[in-house]
Amino acid sequence: MIFARLRRLHLFSLGLFVAVNLLAVAPAVAQYKGAIVIDAATGKALFEDNADFISPPASVTKLMTFLVVHDAIAAGRITLATPVTANAVDQSMGGTQVHLAAGETFSVEELLYAVMVESANDAAHALSHAAASGREEFVSLMNARARSLGMKNTTFRSPHGLPPSSRNIADGDLTTPRDLALLSRELVLRTDVLRYASVRTRPFGGGVRAEPLHMLNHNKLLGKVPGLDGLKTGYTKGAGFCLAATAQRGDKRIIVVTMGSASSKERDLRIASLIEQAFPLVPADSVFRGYVESPIMGMPDTRPSPVSNSPVEAAAPVAAPTPAAPADEVPTIKFTMPPKKK
Repeated sequence: MIFARLRRLHLFSLGLFVAVNLLAVAPAVAQYKGAIVIDAATGKALFEDNADFISPPASVTKLMTFLVVHDAIAAGRITLATPVTANAVDQSMGGTQVHLAAGETFSVEELLYAVMVESANDAAHALSHAAASGREEFVSLMNARARSLGMKNTTFRSPHGLPPSSRNIADGDLTTPRDLALLSRELVLRTDVLRYASVRTRPFGGGVRAEPLHMLNHNKLLGKVPGLDGLKTGYTKGAGFCLAATAQRGDKRIIVVTMGSASSKERDLRIASLIEQAFPLVPADSVFRGYVESPIMGMPDTRPSPVSNSPVEAAAPVAAPTPAAPADEVPTIKFTMPPKKK
């Protein structure tokens, strides 16, 4: 009887193990069109593969939207409590949204959560006319900020990352994995973006709507990959599946960016794999110290940017995180059985 139970348990565990690994087996081709991993403390590239591939970032664009709003708060033009009234253009954004209705009013802080948790296009557009005179000036600020960070192959044309009305990729937002790594590093060093990006679920509209919207973070690696606490996913047909991710373990933090995956599953598996393989490559003397008193929390900062003059350094691809890792290099999910009741 005991032997039969043990045999059934063994087969059950084996079945789970096989199923997970079958899902995790990498296809013959790379699971992205471009990728980079950097040490967040130094900006040094630990791995890169076609890191200067130019493509739409889709909703990863919203990382720059967050930074421009952060700058407006730091400059005292707005605060987290500043009320923002949605207009008809916000309401018509489409795609992922929190369904803003023209005339609804929410704080800058509430809209930032909508942007970073729900990836709301309407909230991103509403913030553009809160932090600037309108979308045109806001996008100009996005591009100016990109230039200040050394994002040489980036052009922003929207605050949200939706495809252009022409459906011509060249008319929309364009960037590279390397440039997004620069942007991500600026954010984790100089803002409290992780306060928003690490939130897995949150209500939107409490106190304004009869029924708040239940927001779920699109970054499904949160809570699954140790130390991962951001940053932003993105998808459009032209962009493929993109993700700028960051994780910290001890005093080491890395940033991983992939663009152009064929599915969210492939993207997430590759990001998880690169994270596991990259942490051992971080030098022992590299210590990450993130931003302590962020202007977005109402604490002004006058320090010069530690990133503006520190571009991501080039690095030859290392052997460990190859573009198409074999099955035994892909992170597996371990299952443990609950203790037997006495």
